[in-house]
Amino acid sequence: MTNLILIAIAALVIGLGVGVLLGRSNTSTSLRRRRAEQQIDELRSEYTRYQAQVNEHFMESAHLLRRFNDAYRDVNQHMARGANRLCNDEDWLEEIEQNSAKARLAGGHSEGGFEPPRDYAPKSGPEDKGTLAEDFGLGKKEKPDQPVR
Repeated sequence: MTNLILIAIAALVIGLGVGVLLGRSNTSTSLRRRRAEQQIDELRSEYTRYQAQVNEHFMESAHLLRRFNDAYRDVNQHMARGANRLCNDEDWLEEIEQNSAKARLAGGHSEGGFEPPRDYAPKSGPEDKGTLAEDFGLGKKEKPDQPVR
């Protein structure tokens, strides 16, 4: 019977030891879980703040661009009114219209009549096929009778 009591006491001590160890591991797991949840909450709040800052930035940008467009329109209208009021010379307006019509008909540009650069070389003669021809730059084929020197 004393052996039975000793075995029961030993089982109790072993059970308490195992229980304490399991309790500590659960506590550390629980503590890690709480820390992870806290970090997730912090990241969520930081992300929410960032989204609010981005929204605020774009709202302010839109407001400033709207004001800029309004100011540009006002300046443009002011210049047009001034041009109409100050440049009322009919002969001058006719001359400008004639010059622009002549330039359009001639196909020239008002910047000195230059031609934009080409992406090909012009033909130099009637036999020339231009640089985009497949055989451009190759010498004429020699007759097979003549030896190559």
